[in-house]
Amino acid sequence: MAGASHYILPRPEFDRPVKLLIVVAPYYRDVADNLIAGARAEAEAAGTSVEVIEVPGALEVPTAIGIAGRMAEYDGFVALGCVIRGETTHYDTVCNDSSRALSLLGLQGLCIGNGILTVENLEQAEVRADPAGQNKGGGAAAAALHLVALSRRWSRTGKGLGFARDLLGGQG
Repeated sequence: MAGASHYILPRPEFDRPVKLLIVVAPYYRDVADNLIAGARAEAEAAGTSVEVIEVPGALEVPTAIGIAGRMAEYDGFVALGCVIRGETTHYDTVCNDSSRALSLLGLQGLCIGNGILTVENLEQAEVRADPAGQNKGGGAAAAALHLVALSRRWSRTGKGLGFARDLLGGQG
């Protein structure tokens, strides 16, 4: 679609600090560094603090996020990495399983921006990772921040149990 424009949501604003964890698989170091740079820039523009950890590969990214979601204090997560198609079906396994695992973690309530690139070649990865280009790292951080904003918007201090909340007009 030549000439197609893309709408980007306005950056969310926060009344209290946000802490993001960037989990990156740096197999393709230059690509990973660009993804991180884009994610950091987006997080900093929103006034959020960031920590970066590295894992061996794209399949380990969701596992690390799941562990951090259970054991650490982060508001959101940014998954970064790059999978380039090879000659075997391993590409399909890594792409599908990492994406599916991140989706499942999101459905469990974690605020995750998925910036794991799945591409045909290194040139495609470089264009997508470039902070001055497609900036997929920045896009993943923005997605995580939007989910954090939604999570905070819909959170309640006292959710109550079962029908009791309904009897109290949503106050319990």
